[in-house]
Order: sequence, then C-alpha cells, then structure tokens
Amino acid sequence: MIKASEQGFRLLKGILFTFIIALAGYILGKIPGLGHLGPMAWAILLAVLYRQVRGYPVQLRPGIQFSSTVLLRLAIILFGLKLNIAMVLEQGPGLLIRDAAVILFALAATLLLARLFRADPSLSLLLAIGTGVCGAAAVAAVSPILKTKEEDTAMAVGMIALVGTIFAIGYTLALPYLPLAPEAYGIWAGCTLHEIAHVALAAAPAGNSALAAAFLAKLGRVLLLMPLSFILLAIQKRFRKGQEAAGTADSNAKIKFPWFLAGFIGMSILNSYVLGRFIAVPAPVMEHVSTLTSFLLTMAMAGLGLNVHLKKLRTKALRPLLAMTITSVLLSAFGFITL
Repeated sequence: MIKASEQGFRLLKGILFTFIIALAGYILGKIPGLGHLGPMAWAILLAVLYRQVRGYPVQLRPGIQFSSTVLLRLAIILFGLKLNIAMVLEQGPGLLIRDAAVILFALAATLLLARLFRADPSLSLLLAIGTGVCGAAAVAAVSPILKTKEEDTAMAVGMIALVGTIFAIGYTLALPYLPLAPEAYGIWAGCTLHEIAHVALAAAPAGNSALAAAFLAKLGRVLLLMPLSFILLAIQKRFRKGQEAAGTADSNAKIKFPWFLAGFIGMSILNSYVLGRFIAVPAPVMEHVSTLTSFLLTMAMAGLGLNVHLKKLRTKALRPLLAMTITSVLLSAFGFITL
C-alpha cells in the first residue's frame, strides 16, 4: 500500500512536471517566428517528444492525470470569462445564424470526408468540432462528454493549432488582394478560422475595426459551444439507453452531467451582466485571469500530450488531418461566398 504522504508527493511532482512543460511551451510561444504555433501546441509537442525519448513517467501519473482532468475542467470554467454574451446578442440573430451555419458546415463536411477516407471517427469528430467552434477550447470542452481518449484529444489540439496557424498566415498574405472592406474581412476571419489566437493573427493587419468584427464573430461561435455541448450530451445519453435496451452497455461508461459546463455558463453570465456593471474589476486583473486560464489549459495539454504514441499518430491521424484540412479550405470558401 502506498502511503497518503507518498501519493500526495507524486501528485505534486506530476503537477510540477506539467507546469515545467507548460512554462517551456509559453517561452517558445513568445519567441518571434515560433509564436504563431501557440503555447498549447508547443506544450503538446514537448510532451510528445519527452514521451518518445524517455517514456511515460509512471511515478508522476497522479499529478499528470490531475492536470489533464481537473485543471482542464477548471480552465474551461474560467474560459467563460472571455465570453460576453450580451455583446453577441446585441448584434441580433444574423450573427448567430451565420455562426451556426459555419459550425454545421464544418461538422457535416469533416464527418462526410472522414467517412469517405475511412478515417478514425472519434478523432475526426473532435477535429470537426474544433474547426467549427473554437479550436482547443471546444475540443477540451467536449472530450469529457464524448469520453474520447486523452491521446485523441491531444492529437486533435495539435493538428488544429498547426492547420489554423497555416490558414491564419495565408489569410494575412491574401489580405491585400481581397475585395473586402476591413469589417467584412474581420467577419470572414472570425467565422472561419479555428482559434481565437488565429483570428487575432489574421485580423490585426486589417486594423482595429476588422479586429473588433473578427472577435465578435468568433465570440458567437464560442457562445454556440454551450448548446452544442448539451446536444452532444443528449445524443450520448440516448445512445447509452439504446445500449442498455440491447444489453450491450458498459457499466463503467455511464454518462454524467458535465458540471464544468455549468461553471462555464456561470462565468459567462458573470462576465456579461455583472462584471463592469455592478462590480468594477480592473483591466489588469482580468488580463491576469485570462493568462491563468491559458496557462492552466496549457498544463492540461502537456498532460494529454504525454499519452500520445507517435507510431499510432502516423497510422491514425493522417486521414482525419486530410479531412480537416479539406474542410478548412471549403469553410473559408463558404464563409467568403456568404459574406
């Protein structure tokens, strides 16, 4: 039997280990020329590299699992503070309808292409959701609902970061040749690019008006993460009931309500209708909270990255990656045509 003190020590060592990887990812993400990939993607790459060279640190498993589960959910809750529901709703139904169409298009295209290419369905679904909604945050939010493998979650986040960065740079290079006003360009970027960081990277060169429009369009997609998560939860429960009726249900795979989503919604409401109206919070404080959120999510990604096997990645990820890349091209065209 392992003593409680020894278990606690392993927990702390594992958390510290993911902290170090996350810190290294943050440092790499700040270096000019390397920052386009983002701290989370760098943390995953470092964790994957460590796993292939040194193997999985079994002694640190409790802390690594804590980072990839508890800290992941905490980061999603705090991520709600980045969403201003009131600002999105003030734009009327047009923005949300456009964002909903983008999400549905991304889901349908990715899953159809994945089926055509005979790609892994679980990884393809994560990529579809990440592409359609808000990248790593969306993948992290739905992974516990879908009960996907940590390896799939890490691979999905890494691929979205890579493809999204390439597309964001492509948007920037194409900007001088596009027949779009700054606001229209911002809406196009916000509706079709993967991560909030990708949207900022692509929209900033077009000016403040384009950047504001891009963020607003992106926030609409983030807002739709909530109903999408509950739809997925309902589908999972219905599928579970079908398994129970057929006598094929796994007794260890019960569908639990994702309470961290309730926290995400609560924080979104707090940010939208309380902070700034009834409670004055200095801007530097909110910036520190945002940095903490990103860092916790980066630590979680480090924990997930330690579960990735490169041999499986080569055989499992290429087809979903191809489906996602084609979808991203089609999504850009769809968003452009519907402006």
